[in-house]
Amino acid sequence: METPSFRTMLSVFGRIGLLSFGGPAAQIALMHRELVDDRQWLSEAQFLRALSFCMLLPGPEAMQLATYSGWRMRGVPGGLLAGLLFVLPGAAVVLGLAVAYGAYGNVPLAQSLFLGVKATVVIIVIEALIKLSKRALHSPARWVIAALSFLGIFAFGLPFPLIIALAALYGFVTADRTAQADVAPPPQTNTARTVALWAVIWLLPVALLYAVQPGLLGDIALFFSKLAIVTFGGAYAVLAYMTQAVVGEFNWLTTPEMMDGLGLAETTPGPLILVTEFVGYLAAYKAGGVGAGILGAIVTLWVTFAPCFLWIFAGAPYIDRLATQPRLSAALSCVTAAVVGVILNLTLWFSAHVFFGQVQTLRSGPIDTIVPIVGSLNLTAITLAVLAGVLLLWRRWNLPLVLVLMATLGAITAVL
Repeated sequence: METPSFRTMLSVFGRIGLLSFGGPAAQIALMHRELVDDRQWLSEAQFLRALSFCMLLPGPEAMQLATYSGWRMRGVPGGLLAGLLFVLPGAAVVLGLAVAYGAYGNVPLAQSLFLGVKATVVIIVIEALIKLSKRALHSPARWVIAALSFLGIFAFGLPFPLIIALAALYGFVTADRTAQADVAPPPQTNTARTVALWAVIWLLPVALLYAVQPGLLGDIALFFSKLAIVTFGGAYAVLAYMTQAVVGEFNWLTTPEMMDGLGLAETTPGPLILVTEFVGYLAAYKAGGVGAGILGAIVTLWVTFAPCFLWIFAGAPYIDRLATQPRLSAALSCVTAAVVGVILNLTLWFSAHVFFGQVQTLRSGPIDTIVPIVGSLNLTAITLAVLAGVLLLWRRWNLPLVLVLMATLGAITAVL
C-alpha cells in the first residue's frame, strides 16, 4: 500500500475527530471503517493488535489508537497529526461549554436544564457498568476482584491507583505463562531516547509551572499528571477517583458540577476524558475568572494528553511482542474486573447525589460511606432518569438527542 500524504491524513483524521461521538466503542468502530475497511491503511490483524495494546495503557484508548495509526503510516509526525486531530475539535467545544457554564451555570434555568442532564448521566454510567461487566466478569475470580474493589473504594475509601495496582499484580502473578512466545524487541537505546524526550516534553512544563506558580495552576498540573498515569479502564473508572479528589480533597468543584461536566463532555466529539478540561477550567475560573480558567483548561489538556504520546511512541515498536505476553493480558483482565467495582461505586455516588437533595457521610471505624436522607428524595429526577433509561437502554436512541431532550424536560418541570 502506498503511504498516504499528510494532506490525505489531515482530511481523514480530521473527519474522524469531528465525527468521534458516542464513546470509545463508536470511535473505534469509526476508525476501523475509515482505516481498515475503506482505505486498507492497516490490516485487520494490525488494527486488533494495536487496539489490544492501547487497552493496556492508561489514558483514552481510542485517541491512542488514532495516534498509533498515524505513527504506523508517517512516523512521529503522523502520530502527532492523528492524535491531535482526534482531541482538538472536542477540546474546543468543551472549552466553549465550560466558559458558558462558568458564566451561567448558577442561573435557575440552567440548573433546571442540568437536572435532566444529571439524570441521564446516571443512566450512562449504569450502561457502561452493564457493558463492562459482561466483558470482564467471566470467572468467579473476576467477580471476587470486582466485589473487593467496590468494597475497597465505597466502604474503606482506598485510593483508586492502589486498587488498580493490586488487581494488576494479582493478574500478573497468577497468569498462565505457557503461551508466551519469543518475539525480538526493537533496540532499547531508541526506546530510552523516546521515553526521555517525551518525559521532558510532558513533565518539564509541569515542573516549571509548579516552581513559578505553586498555587492552583501548579496543583492542577501536578494532580492531572498523576491522573494520567492511573486512567486505566476508561473515563468512567477514573471519575470516581477524580471526584474523590477534586470534590473531597481540593474542594475545586461540587459533585453536581462534576456531573454537569460529564454530561457536557458526553455531547462533544473526542474522548470522554475531556471532562478533565472542564474540571481544570472551572477550578481556575472560580479562583481568577475567565482568563485563569482558560489557563487551567490548557494546563489540564497538556498533562492529560502529552503522556498519551509518550506511551504510544515508546511502546508502538513493541506491539507485536506485547501481544504474545500472557502476564500482561492477565493483568489487564484483572484491572478491567476491578474497574467494574469502581464504576459500581461511581453509579451509587452519582445516584445518591442526583436522586436525593441531601446526602450524609456515615463513619464507623474504618468504614466511611455515604447515606442519602430519605426525606430529600427528588421524584422529578427519578422520573427523568427512568425516561432516559427507556430511551437509551431499550429504545437505543442517540445519546446527544437524549441529553438535549432530558435537559429540555428538566427546564419544563421547573416552570410547571
